[in-house]
Amino acid sequence: MSLFQILMIAMAAFFSFKVYSHIQTLEDKSPNEDENNKGSASYDPQMLVKRADEAFVKGDLKQAFFLLDEANVKDQNNADILGKLGFISAKEGHINEAISYYQEALHVDQKNDIFHNAIASLYRKIKEYDKAQEHYKQALAIDPNYAISYFNYANLLVDMQQYIEAKEMYEKALHVDPNFTEAKEEIEKIRDRF
Repeated sequence: MSLFQILMIAMAAFFSFKVYSHIQTLEDKSPNEDENNKGSASYDPQMLVKRADEAFVKGDLKQAFFLLDEANVKDQNNADILGKLGFISAKEGHINEAISYYQEALHVDQKNDIFHNAIASLYRKIKEYDKAQEHYKQALAIDPNYAISYFNYANLLVDMQQYIEAKEMYEKALHVDPNFTEAKEEIEKIRDRF
């Protein structure tokens, strides 16, 4: 065996040992070490969500989405994470993707009126009024004391040119929240049309 071959075998053994040692440190790493390592993407889902919220506040929607997507991989079927993915997707203009995330969130948390409201608003945006109407009705069935649901539903009814029904929804919003000035203003606009 030549000196060159002996050196190559020794280098291969050395690098094999280094790779083995590195793998061992990854497997033995404690959760606290992960939390202290800011560059690592292997945080627990709660830490990823926290970092995503921070990125969102800074206006970095892509980073926020990336972190939430990673949290979703690690904690599947978490309605809050799915809802946040839907929210950011909508902010980015990815309406169908946002609807899909919100629907997944509703599959996990069927009694979440906020998710129904979000889906309805997105359907309204793409002029799928029947689907939007169904989700507003479901949101109101879950929480009939949320004035925003009545207000948003009324706005949809205006888009559908159902002004009498819209006025009724604005009035219900005012019944829940008598200080809801936007609802008062919209009622006046409807009165001006007749």
